[in-house]
Amino acid sequence: MGTVEHSPAITQALAEVGPRLKRLRTERGVTLSALAEATGVSKSTLSRLESGRRRPSLELLLPIAQAHQVPLDELVGAPEVGDPRVRLKPQHVHGSTVVPLTRQPGPLQAFKMVIPVSRSTPDPCTHEGYEWLYVLAGRLRLVLADHDLVLGAGEAAEFDTRLPHWFGSTGDGPVEVLSLFGRQGERMHVRAKPRSRSASSPDR
Repeated sequence: MGTVEHSPAITQALAEVGPRLKRLRTERGVTLSALAEATGVSKSTLSRLESGRRRPSLELLLPIAQAHQVPLDELVGAPEVGDPRVRLKPQHVHGSTVVPLTRQPGPLQAFKMVIPVSRSTPDPCTHEGYEWLYVLAGRLRLVLADHDLVLGAGEAAEFDTRLPHWFGSTGDGPVEVLSLFGRQGERMHVRAKPRSRSASSPDR
């Protein structure tokens, strides 16, 4: 499989993730062992992330951001792309604030959503696509077909949007959600799966 070539700005941003992670952890007086227990990410993997010997990924950074109770963008200083005067502006959809995180068109689009407490009455809908939700803060109510679920911070759900669905606040407060959505039914591909203990490199 070929190596992906990154622009100098992206390469620099990736190189800064490790020192940023270590600085945040040490400022809070958290040990690698404590962070490993809180995130489920091995101590050796965390150490390699901080030293730059492990490439950061969404699957690794999300639990770290949750453990530190900070936004994901505080861990990753994303470089400016194209004209630095262009900014992705928040949009207001059905009372929610939606910030598009994907700058270019593609099969999967990422969004950060802030759902107000007032959006608490289910109104299920259906449409083509596949959605993955991760709760950053608050409590999310998800009505999916015959299921009525409540997800807390750090919990995730994925579903085919052709099923009747609705998600919003439980009525207790606003909710912050990270959403990945594929309009044609594309699903997120997770590559960072744990290997068996007998493998020679358990944190690859």
